[in-house]
Amino acid sequence: MEPERGSISRNRPALRQRVRIALLIFSFVLMPVTFAYVSCPLITEGASQGIATGGLVVFALLFVGSLFFGRLWCGYLCPAGGLQEIYTLVNGRPVTAGWLNYLKYPIFLGIFGSIALAVYSAGGLSTIDLFYQTGNGISVDRPGAYALLYGQIAFITVFALLAGRRGFCHSFCPIAVMLIIGRKVRNLVGWPALHLAAAPDRCVDCGKCSETCPMSLDVRGMVRERRMENTECILCGGCVDACPEGAVGYAWRGR
Repeated sequence: MEPERGSISRNRPALRQRVRIALLIFSFVLMPVTFAYVSCPLITEGASQGIATGGLVVFALLFVGSLFFGRLWCGYLCPAGGLQEIYTLVNGRPVTAGWLNYLKYPIFLGIFGSIALAVYSAGGLSTIDLFYQTGNGISVDRPGAYALLYGQIAFITVFALLAGRRGFCHSFCPIAVMLIIGRKVRNLVGWPALHLAAAPDRCVDCGKCSETCPMSLDVRGMVRERRMENTECILCGGCVDACPEGAVGYAWRGR
């Protein structure tokens, strides 16, 4: 399925990307509130006590969402993504070392294996506590929690500044792997889901799509080959909005 030419107004593309960046940065600003809901250590701690924490529920919802929206979370709402968008002002170098993309898989196995082992050792999950280790739903309400939050921010900072654009997403993030698995399931079954569609005949090889991509993908090559599916694509729409010829667009049906 090809994107429709002229289906988006001139002002809408720029507005969509401004809104996207604003959502990401706002999500990062909210980390003192939301940190417990994306913290793997807290999920594991709760699971070892037989508690399905709010974070575990969020992870489950993210996985279900990935069956229909892929890694859209990464492109629009992830707190770590918001922090890394800020760091592109310091190091916006594209990530070209392909091997970095594979580092997150053993990390995912280690973290989610620990969660599964914690659930098993507790004899299963017996209760749900959506506000586990929070104060009235606020994640960071005591000095120890600040240390955990700042440690996570420092960790993301190292990857973002050393590896380049969205370096943490490429090399470490276990949530990314979970969403990739969800996407693989969708692709295997083939139900309708949000994805990118290409019209190679409209491409003029300007390269704006590849330059814009926050995940350093060769979007121009993907368009030329009409193979828009990529595990590292976060469906941010940057390439869609950058293309002056409408060679890339969002689609719902088809592959």
